[in-house]
Amino acid sequence: MWYVFKMTNAKPHLLYNYRRCPYVMRTRMALVRRHVPFVCEDIVFYDKPQAMLDASPKGTVPVLILNDGTVLDESIDIIKWALPNEWVDADHDLIAANDGWFKAALDAYKYPDKFPDIEREKSREKGLDFIRQLDVILAKDELTLTDICIFPFIRQFRGVDREWFDAMPYENTKNWLNWCTNSALFQTIFDKKFKVFGPSDVI
Repeated sequence: MWYVFKMTNAKPHLLYNYRRCPYVMRTRMALVRRHVPFVCEDIVFYDKPQAMLDASPKGTVPVLILNDGTVLDESIDIIKWALPNEWVDADHDLIAANDGWFKAALDAYKYPDKFPDIEREKSREKGLDFIRQLDVILAKDELTLTDICIFPFIRQFRGVDREWFDAMPYENTKNWLNWCTNSALFQTIFDKKFKVFGPSDVI
C-alpha cells in the first residue's frame, strides 16, 4: 500500500517503510517535521521489493530515495539530511547510547529466542540502566530532535512488558513517553492511513 504526503508541489521522495520499526518511526517524524514531501511504500520482510534491494543491498529499512536518485539508507543520515540545523543541537552522546548499547539490550530483552546465550533478565536490567539515566535529565516543554531519535526505542522497551514498566518509579520517563506518544507529530506518522497533508497543515 502507498501513502502520499503532499506538502509542496515538489516531486516527492520515496521512503521504503515498515510502520512499527523504531528506526523508520523516527525517520518519518523527522521528514514530517520538516514538511518533506515523500511517498511511503510499506515492505514485507519476507518479500522485500527488488527495487529497494537494488538501491540498498543491506535490505533494512528505512531507505529513502531522493527525487534526484540519491539513496540514504540509515535513519540518522536521513534525519541529518532533513533537519541539519536541529541535528547540530541534538544530544549526540545520548542518541549514540540509545542506538548502541541500549538497542542491543532491547533486542536481547524483546527477542530472547534470538539471543539464547544472554540472560533475558540481565538484558532488561541493562535497558533499565538507560531509563535511569533518562529519568534524571528529562524535562518537557517541546519535542526536540533528541526526543524524536530515542523515543521510538523507549516505547518499544515499554511494550515488551507494559505492566512491569509502568510499575517502575521513573515518573519523568513515563510522563515523557506519554507526552511523546500523544504528540501531534507521532499521532500523525503512526496513523495507519497516513493522511494526505497540504500546505496549511500544522504538525
